[in-house]
Amino acid sequence: MTAPRRMAEGALRQQLGACLERLSRSASPATLSAYRRDLEALAEFLEARDIHDAARLELSLVRRFLGAERSRGLAPRSLARRRAAVSHFGAFLVNTGVLGHNPAELVPTPRQGAHLPKPLDADQLARLLDTPHDGSPLALRDQAMLELFYSSGLRLAELAGLDLGDVTSRRVRVMGKGSKPRQVPVGRSARRALEAWLAVRGTLAGDGEAALFVGRGGSRLGHRAIQKRLAEVARQRGLPEHLHPHRLRHSFASHLLESSQDLRAVQELLGHANLSTTQVYTKLDWQHLAASYDAAHPRARRRRDDSPGT
Repeated sequence: MTAPRRMAEGALRQQLGACLERLSRSASPATLSAYRRDLEALAEFLEARDIHDAARLELSLVRRFLGAERSRGLAPRSLARRRAAVSHFGAFLVNTGVLGHNPAELVPTPRQGAHLPKPLDADQLARLLDTPHDGSPLALRDQAMLELFYSSGLRLAELAGLDLGDVTSRRVRVMGKGSKPRQVPVGRSARRALEAWLAVRGTLAGDGEAALFVGRGGSRLGHRAIQKRLAEVARQRGLPEHLHPHRLRHSFASHLLESSQDLRAVQELLGHANLSTTQVYTKLDWQHLAASYDAAHPRARRRRDDSPGT
């Protein structure tokens, strides 16, 4: 194989690597991991067609790639993320002078049905969180994670990334999507659980470890380990359904909105850039909305001299 041919075949992988390296400076670990998988699928698709340089990426190829992914059964939500990843790569290629335009911009985002994770009801959560445990350091850690997920509506990556310095007596500072920091309040029960965990954390944490939550080995607890621990604790405490961090986050949003009816406040607490994203998390009670309308709208309020018969 000639040297020019080897260089050409390596160009695509180098371009993908450079794109992901730049993305890593601003994206969350979860987003970076997902886009890496998406762009790896694109690379395999192109290489199977003897295309080894992103300079040859064009609209027809993007359409064929997404069509092939749909044909093999990729869910609409995953397909939409594939398209977003390719569009991000296309924008990177334009910015670096490889392409004159982004071909993925001309491909519409696949339509998705509304996906609403089922929240736990307040009674279920009370039973789950109030169930006694054995008081061991690991049990105290797991209790603190459960309480903090529900108290503050954190994402999995946000909780996993917490350091000791991020927690104060009444609030916690988290790094959200796009490296956007925010502060969220910590409820009374979560504060008690955190204090109990911090009192024994030193029995597990390694020297100099900054992570708030650590595993048996003394280092930061990873995403998968947190997911497994929450699911196992919920099973042990008799919850009949699978529990994952996003269900606790959704339960937090649903219960807070149900009691406050303040969608903007919930948006801020969840760290959503757009209000429409918050609306996907919740189902507003129609009767409450109708009552609010009747009480507040000038054309809906009944005058004192009105009567049912008029």
